[in-house]
Amino acid sequence: MTELTNWIDGARKASASGRFSDVYNPATGEVQAKTPLSTVDELNDAVARAAEAQKGWGATNPQRRARVMMKFGQLINEHMDELAELVSREHGKTLPDARGDVQRGLEVVEVCMGAPNMLKGEFTDDGGPGIDLYSMRQPLGVVAGITPFNFPAMIPLWKMAPALACGNAMILKPSERVPSTALRLAELIKEAGLPDGVLQVVNGDKEVVDAILDNEDIAAVGFVGSTPIAQYIYGRAAANGKRAQCFGGAKNHMIIMPDADIDKAADALVGAGYGAAGERCMAISVAVPVGKETGDKLIEALVPRVEKLRVGPYNSDQEMDYGPVITAQAKARIEGLIASGVDQGAKLVIDGRGMELQGYENGFFCGPSLFDDVTPDMDIYKEEIFGPVLSTVRAESYEDALNLVIDNPYGNGTAIYTADGDTARDFAHRVNVGMVGINFPIPVPLSYHTFGGWKKSAFGDLNQYGPDAFRFYTKTKTVTARWFSGIKEGGEFNFKAMD
Repeated sequence: MTELTNWIDGARKASASGRFSDVYNPATGEVQAKTPLSTVDELNDAVARAAEAQKGWGATNPQRRARVMMKFGQLINEHMDELAELVSREHGKTLPDARGDVQRGLEVVEVCMGAPNMLKGEFTDDGGPGIDLYSMRQPLGVVAGITPFNFPAMIPLWKMAPALACGNAMILKPSERVPSTALRLAELIKEAGLPDGVLQVVNGDKEVVDAILDNEDIAAVGFVGSTPIAQYIYGRAAANGKRAQCFGGAKNHMIIMPDADIDKAADALVGAGYGAAGERCMAISVAVPVGKETGDKLIEALVPRVEKLRVGPYNSDQEMDYGPVITAQAKARIEGLIASGVDQGAKLVIDGRGMELQGYENGFFCGPSLFDDVTPDMDIYKEEIFGPVLSTVRAESYEDALNLVIDNPYGNGTAIYTADGDTARDFAHRVNVGMVGINFPIPVPLSYHTFGGWKKSAFGDLNQYGPDAFRFYTKTKTVTARWFSGIKEGGEFNFKAMD
C-alpha cells in the first residue's frame, strides 16, 4: 500500500502528523493508498515558503511565465495516458472520460499561454493637461485552491494555471480521495520551469481547509464542491478579508419541447445523465418533457438506451460507459434516495440498485436508474443525487417547464431541446441559470469564455477560467501621472531585447 506525500518546495515530502485518509480503488472497494492529513503548522509553513517564493515569481515578466505554461501544456500532452490512468485508478471513471478530464484542464493551460495579453492594463493619454492615467494588473500574492474528487485533473488545472500565470504562488489542497493526479501535475509544472515553492500541494481534511481560510497570508480562495461547504468556505473566507469564488451543487434540467428530435434528445440525456456515473456538477439529472405525448415518447426512447449501458471497471477488456461511484457511502446514499423516490410515489422505470459485478463484488457500482412522474416535492428532485439517476418531471406547457427551472434553488447549468429558434432565444434570455445549452446537453463553456453558475450553485462575484480568472487572481492599480519639463538626454541606438 502506498503512502502518498505533499509537494513542498518542488519535492515530495511526507507529513509529520501520522494521520492518513484511505484512498480506495472504487472498482474493488480495496484501500490502495493513504493520503497524509497535514497539520495546521505544516500548512502555515507551506504558506510562508510560498510567500517567499512568490516574490521572485511575481517579478518575472508575464511572457516568461507564459513560457512555463507552454512547456507545461506540452508535458501534459506527452503524459496524457499516464495522467488519465491516475484519474481512473482513484476516481473510477473510464479512461476516455479521464482523458477528457485532463483535456479540459489542458485547454485552460493553453489559454494561460496568452497571459501577457490578458494582463495588459489600460491607458488614457491626456486625461487632463499633461496628465496620463494608466492601470496595471498585479498578482495578489499567495492564493489557495480547494478541489473536489470528481475531476482530479481538470479543476486543479482550472485553479493552478491562471493563478500561476498571473504571478501568484498557490497552495493546492486536492481532495484526499484522489490526490495522486495533483501531485503528478506538480512534478510536471516543475519540469516545465516553475520555481520551487511557487506551487505547494498540501493534502488534508477540514483542519487544513480551516487553516487555509484563517491564514492571513492567503489572499484568495477558490473552491469547488457541495453547496453547504461552498457557502461555509465563502463565508469564512470573506469574514477573514479574502477573495473567494466558491462553486457548489447543481440540479440541472433539460427541457424537451414537442418539436424536438426525440432520438437526439434521448441520446443527449443518456450521455449527460449517466456519464461519469452522474458525478458531475454539470450532469443533467432532470428531464422535463413538455406535454404528455412528448413525455411518453421520451420514456419510450430512453428505456432501451439506459438498459444497454455498460457499467464496469476502467481497465475492463470491454469498453464501458461509466464506472463505479467514489465510495461505499456514496453508493448507499444514492440507493437510499432511489428508495425514497419509490416511497414518495415516483415511478421507477429502471432500478439500478443492488448491482454487483463478477470479480468486483465489493466495488462501488450503481446501475443506471430512471424515474418517471417525479414531482418537485420529492427528495429525489430536491437533492443533488450525484449518481446515475435520471428523474423525469413532466410539464404541461413551456411556461411550466421554464418556471420549474427558474424556481429551482440551483442555477449551474440547463438545456433545452427544440427546433424553434424563438423558443430557444426566449429560454436563453429568461432562465436564471449561469450556463445554458441549446440542443446541447452539457453546456460547459470553452476555456476562453468562463464557467460559473447562479443562485446556490455559486458564491462570489467572478467565475472560473477565461477572463474572469485573470480578474480574480489580480488586483488593479491605477496611476495618475504628470511630468514636469526636464533635461532630455540623447538617443540610444542599440536594440535591446526585453528580459
